[in-house]
Amino acid sequence: MRLESATNQSNLEELKRFSDWILQIGEGRIGTIINEKLLVQIPNEFLIFPSDNPIDDIINAIYPDIVRNFDDTGFFQDRAILAPTVEIVEEINDHIVQLLPGTEKEYLSADSICGSDAYCDVDVDWINTEFLNQIKCSGLPNHSLKLKKGVPIILLRNIDPAGGLCNGTRLIVRDLGTNVIGAEIVSGSHIGDKVFIPRMNLIPSDAGIPFKF
Repeated sequence: MRLESATNQSNLEELKRFSDWILQIGEGRIGTIINEKLLVQIPNEFLIFPSDNPIDDIINAIYPDIVRNFDDTGFFQDRAILAPTVEIVEEINDHIVQLLPGTEKEYLSADSICGSDAYCDVDVDWINTEFLNQIKCSGLPNHSLKLKKGVPIILLRNIDPAGGLCNGTRLIVRDLGTNVIGAEIVSGSHIGDKVFIPRMNLIPSDAGIPFKF
């Protein structure tokens, strides 16, 4: 886990306490064992107490007043929501897109495998459109990708490392073309650079999907 550098002595001490606490959890040195499970009490300062809509609660806690602030490039630089499953990530992403003003544009993935793979050792009879559209795995966007100008996105591939376009680079959508997305980099050493991300073929890293599309 990477922690930010502290700007003053007070922040340095607070950062060290937090770092030590995280390390103790990882090494199993704090907590109570109940029924062979280690239970750790989380301090209230790290908790978000949910109401009737937990998705709204976490969005409001991490992105306060998002509708008014989303035009500010710096607003998304130091904020991120982590989720344990792809399904929860999708739910939060969809909710944020719906909150923001503007016209939504939907991008759909290809619904057939690359021709060169049709002759490899893969039984292509079961690879139909419905199957391809339902694929969800790490490193690949879903079949339907809905975006608006101003929403934050994360790059899933190394496109141009020298230009700052690496796996994990955070950007803000600035333009939505037919086969290209215009964006502004908001992380790394190229913050503020305007870039274009074209539509491209992606090869799943999941060994259970032995083809590209």
